[in-house]
Amino acid sequence: MNATTLSATMPRRRTLADEIVLVLLGAAAVAVSAQVRLPIAWPVPITAQTFAVLLIGAMLGPRRGPASILTYLAAGSAAPVLFANQLGLAGPTGGYLIGFVLSAWLVGTLFERGWGQNRTSMLIALIIGTAVVFAVGVPWLMAFVPPAYAIKFGLLLCLPGAALKIALAGIILTRMNR
Repeated sequence: MNATTLSATMPRRRTLADEIVLVLLGAAAVAVSAQVRLPIAWPVPITAQTFAVLLIGAMLGPRRGPASILTYLAAGSAAPVLFANQLGLAGPTGGYLIGFVLSAWLVGTLFERGWGQNRTSMLIALIIGTAVVFAVGVPWLMAFVPPAYAIKFGLLLCLPGAALKIALAGIILTRMNR
């Protein structure tokens, strides 16, 4: 049987330094993915962040995954250039950022429970993780723009990209499991 998360493949006796490095690598991945964006959707930039969050949750699990996202949020609050929208948690994309924490936790939990062992359950876990981001992000966005606008630009126009990110994450995770 394959390990369910990358962190599960590491030696049982991990040092504090090992744990910190994993969390910092996850935070750095989200920071880099925030800079990979298509300049077509305002007020919600289309970035690679959800892709990174899904991988971080699946690979680092339900403790280190959210810790990575929280580390990214703390770093971004100190250096807003790390955020795709420099307003961060105070801006229209703040809900998506909060959703990233919940998504990483949920995907990590599902993978820890074996959902990464076959393609169907893996894709369902990744879809659920993405849905959580939208479930928190879109209502938050509605505080900044009219609801119809939030649904159109904060959800509907993002769905094709979300499907692509889920598919790519699934391919990567499947190959890692081999």
